Amino acid sequence: MLGLGGAIGAGLFVGSGGGIAVAGPGILLSYLFAGALGMLVMRMLGEMSAASPSSGSFSVYAERALGRWAGFTVGWLYWFLLVVVLAVEATGAAKIAHGWLPAVPQWTWVLLFMVVFTAGNLISVRNFGEFEFWFAAVKVFAIVAFLVLATLAVFGLLPGTSSVGMANLTGHGGFLPHGWEGVVAGVLAVVFAFGGLEMVTIAAAESDDPARSVARAVRSAVWRIMVFYIGSMLLIVTLLPWDSLAPGQSPYVAVLDSVGVGSAGRLMDVVVFTALLSALNANLYSSSRMLYSLAGRGDAPRGLARVSGGGVPRRAVLASVAFGFLSVVLNLLWPDTVFMYMLNSVGAIVLFVWILIALSQLRLRRTLESGTPGGLPVRMWGFPCLTWAALAAMAGVLVLMLLDDASRPQVLWTGSAAALIVGVAWARGPRRTARGSDPLRPDGA
Repeated sequence: MLGLGGAIGAGLFVGSGGGIAVAGPGILLSYLFAGALGMLVMRMLGEMSAASPSSGSFSVYAERALGRWAGFTVGWLYWFLLVVVLAVEATGAAKIAHGWLPAVPQWTWVLLFMVVFTAGNLISVRNFGEFEFWFAAVKVFAIVAFLVLATLAVFGLLPGTSSVGMANLTGHGGFLPHGWEGVVAGVLAVVFAFGGLEMVTIAAAESDDPARSVARAVRSAVWRIMVFYIGSMLLIVTLLPWDSLAPGQSPYVAVLDSVGVGSAGRLMDVVVFTALLSALNANLYSSSRMLYSLAGRGDAPRGLARVSGGGVPRRAVLASVAFGFLSVVLNLLWPDTVFMYMLNSVGAIVLFVWILIALSQLRLRRTLESGTPGGLPVRMWGFPCLTWAALAAMAGVLVLMLLDDASRPQVLWTGSAAALIVGVAWARGPRRTARGSDPLRPDGA
């Protein structure tokens, strides 16, 4: 369910409106490109993770393939990304809850969410799995219900609707009202919506059968992206004129309103609220496991690698949530200054992680193949051609971000943070202690 629901977030339900505004119906091409890139990266990561599961996932593979500096850098950058974005999610969920119960201050909701999910993650990993199962179930139900209703509306099978045909795809300026520049702008708006898929490989290390769990999640990624993202975008731009969406309005709410679901706004608030809490829970879990892995390899204080009798790295959880609380406070006090600088500094980290995943897979393929009896459980398609193609595409996105006024600060801040962490890694010198084991893996290897 983590693999199934991980592709569905608040960015899809709300943020997709920004992509439609800049690309029009051409947003379908933007999602096709971004989705294809996300699928290739997931396939590469799945190949490595199924053959050699680890709670450190791509950080461990980057170290094995490229050296300690790479694992150290990507691990700490990803941890920083998760604990900063955690504040956005906690604040967003609190705003929705405050709207439902105005008498309860927003900061109280933030504190409640943080305490509940911290406690759940401290007690047992099963709690994380249970929370995510039900969160994912709500999101999957919501998107499937939307797809069914919207499909019926497209063909005029709902009361009060008539078949819309192709008018909204070809009218209002045509399929590409802003030309190919709009499609490119759409890519920059939606590509990071696929960030988070990599969390599946972190969680899989603690499952009963990591190789099988990763293989299933990776293989389902193709149809998940096609159905959930591209399918829903196709229905939205077919049912509604792309330029009829109000700024900041969820396109999903607009569609549901147009087909007569009067309570669409309230229903979508519940879905977005669930998606935000799901992301909060997943980020807390994944940040603690990344920090635990760094500690186990001697790249963070060794005490953070201690595991409780229930298999939980409690000190890593507490360290992650402590910075998460700090991020929340900064977000509440200085959302447009201090916290915005932090948010900009993590803006391009997902792209940096994806690039290192591709480079690691290129270097590790032969080693994994020779060391896996019976062959690799998951294999990258068209290796090495598609791996190189994905790297070229990611380099292209990076260049486009540098040329875009809105995205350039994110790249520069992320680049500065990466350079600082690389400098720290080089200053630390070679590791002097033996590499720690990974007790969060079922086999303890």
